[in-house]
Amino acid sequence: MKKTLPDKVNRRRTRPSDIDPTELRALISGEHSHPHDLLGAHPCVVDGTAGILVRTYRPGAVRVECVINGVSSNTRECWSEQLAPTAVAMESLGDTGVFTVFLPRMQLPLPYRIRFHFSNGSTWEREDPYRFLPTLGDTDLHLFNEGTHRRLWKHLGAHPRRIDGVNGTSFAVWAPNARRVSVVGDFCEWDGRLFPMRQMGSSGVFELFIPGVGPGVLYKYEILTQEGNLRLKADPFAFAAECPPGTASRVVASTYEWGDATWMTAQPVFDPTRAPVAIYEVHLGSWKRVPEEGNRPLVYREIAPKLVDHVKRFGFTHIELLPVAEHPYGRSWGYQITGYYAPTARYGTPDDFRYLVDVCHRNGIGVILDWVPAHFPKDDHALRLFDGSACFEHDDPRRGEHPDWGTLIFNYGRKEVRNFLIANALYWLDEFHIDGLRVDAVASMLYRDYSRKEGEWTPNREGGREDLDAVDFLRAMNEAVRTEYPGRFTIAEESTAWSGVTRSAHDGGLGFTFKWNMGWMHDTLGYFAKDPVHRRHHHNELTFAMLYEHTERFIMPLSHDEVVHGKGSLIGKMPGDEWQKFANLRLLLSYQFTRPGKKLLFMGTELAPWGEWNHEVSLDWHLADEPFRAGFGRYLEALGRLYRENRCLWQCDPDPGGFSWIDCNDRDNSVVSYLRRFEDEFIIVVLNLTPVPRYDYRIGAPKEGSYRELLSSDQVIYGGSGFEISLATRTERISCHGYECSLSLRLPPLAALILTTVS
Repeated sequence: MKKTLPDKVNRRRTRPSDIDPTELRALISGEHSHPHDLLGAHPCVVDGTAGILVRTYRPGAVRVECVINGVSSNTRECWSEQLAPTAVAMESLGDTGVFTVFLPRMQLPLPYRIRFHFSNGSTWEREDPYRFLPTLGDTDLHLFNEGTHRRLWKHLGAHPRRIDGVNGTSFAVWAPNARRVSVVGDFCEWDGRLFPMRQMGSSGVFELFIPGVGPGVLYKYEILTQEGNLRLKADPFAFAAECPPGTASRVVASTYEWGDATWMTAQPVFDPTRAPVAIYEVHLGSWKRVPEEGNRPLVYREIAPKLVDHVKRFGFTHIELLPVAEHPYGRSWGYQITGYYAPTARYGTPDDFRYLVDVCHRNGIGVILDWVPAHFPKDDHALRLFDGSACFEHDDPRRGEHPDWGTLIFNYGRKEVRNFLIANALYWLDEFHIDGLRVDAVASMLYRDYSRKEGEWTPNREGGREDLDAVDFLRAMNEAVRTEYPGRFTIAEESTAWSGVTRSAHDGGLGFTFKWNMGWMHDTLGYFAKDPVHRRHHHNELTFAMLYEHTERFIMPLSHDEVVHGKGSLIGKMPGDEWQKFANLRLLLSYQFTRPGKKLLFMGTELAPWGEWNHEVSLDWHLADEPFRAGFGRYLEALGRLYRENRCLWQCDPDPGGFSWIDCNDRDNSVVSYLRRFEDEFIIVVLNLTPVPRYDYRIGAPKEGSYRELLSSDQVIYGGSGFEISLATRTERISCHGYECSLSLRLPPLAALILTTVS
């Protein structure tokens, strides 16, 4: 459509009365929540002539021009992309900082820029942010307020995009109780008056497209509260952040090209409950450091190939990363998150993190992320009192503050907060191809009286102690993961007797795929810490977990929590001299890897350090070459290989028939024996839990014939004693343990003996 510009249009005067005085005062005082109503280009009739009225606001400018693309002011030429831009002077409305110009007979859309002149002789020219339409639709806002927008991250946050041929970034943030929200950054000298955002109806969302702002730019939101206070906040939906101790959000756009198509194609049909799952738990900042460069940790791209090679050596199927979402306090190990959508900048960019996941997948290694929806820290730049009110947290400290950790608890009953968290879970699975989420501190979410005394908590609507809002949230989150990403899984760190943690939400459960078996961990470590001479009196501590094994789907964790805060290292927990300590540790891991349930070991277990884990230094890699530890490392390799190659050890984990005791009652000798089965296949595991060798030790055998050793933890190559056992043993027709035939075995001291039939 042709648009003409009359001569001397810059001499046409507009009147300050064109703006309602109340709205003008709100704009210049920084309180206007609908700046697009005043600023930008608007159809207008002045003195009977239709045209466009352009307004802009820039305190401190002494002269302003509207630079109209493709219009000639000298010849009344029609609008054309081939014509040079024309600068039209704008009139100042007093000392308000508002400038205006009427362009008669022009029509929208009209491409133009604003050029500001300042008293020091400098100029600043930019596209006008207030001439662009909203970047969020009514459907997105409705779904968000309803709490059901599963792709919320694609609409809130900062998104570089091109609109009407103009490059820039659209910003959207939820601040339902704010009087005004502005985007601030270096691009506006952090002046909150310059880029106020428009409020999107009653949704609580504020939005603005800012031309010229692109990837790499730091920004925050300046929020005017109902009380009139200014708060400077990082973006809750920021996809990248400034490296701590900086706290600004960063605009980012991914250019990463994934190479894990083979892995991702197989995901929808993957059933983790009937697959080998051996997890290596990792804190990226202390796995390996570079002493030559100030002891800095490896970044994502550096650690990827090294970590993958290491994990593959020991036969692990997955790595589990302690939280990588942005957090200001390194000593929290990532568990006090301020940037739920941003991989921490300590180790590189979001695309660098994608590279780490990609390398794992291309090498057949899954990636689990530690996810923390239970609480968030009180750092004032983040979620706390985000818009001046308890926006993400509960207002009542009896529900909103965590007494143990000095943190705040999410308001799971608020639909937008639930949507923020559920979308965040899906975000990591979608954008970063994460295979599973281990949900931290679930027990603290489930109970209103968790770690609280009488009078410090309020009952639920039914008068009970359960947090029904948290229960509903967890069910909804797990259901979203299950339906949106088949083959991915969730893991609950839940330490109580809550029933149905891994039962489906449809059947009244919480819907997790797995639950950490904290009872097994506690009882087993307690048993192994005892001197073998006393173990006969604690035999049930070792066997008790099988009584409830199939009430849930379990993972057996020997995690970071067991090697910090004065608990000592795993090897340090073991009794006896150095040889016995290593023998006990091999025996402990043999038990873990051969009983039902998935496996988890914290990094450094393979090095068997005497000291506790220290997050500020590298693992003690020099220990790997010491004789005992080298043997222990070889054993862990063999154990991992045995686990992955024998489907008896994982295929029937969910089925009671996949495990059966041969004998769990020999407390006098401290020996247990059991079977692991899959269809007609089985293996026999015998654990001698004392340093006393057992001669002619008889156990029942489910099948007649010859048996051979698959693995013995007592072999010299592993640091064992080399106690002589028969390479092949044949059954005898002597009934034992309910079987018609049996085996007579020589059991090495403090050792696991794993047998299978001779083909």
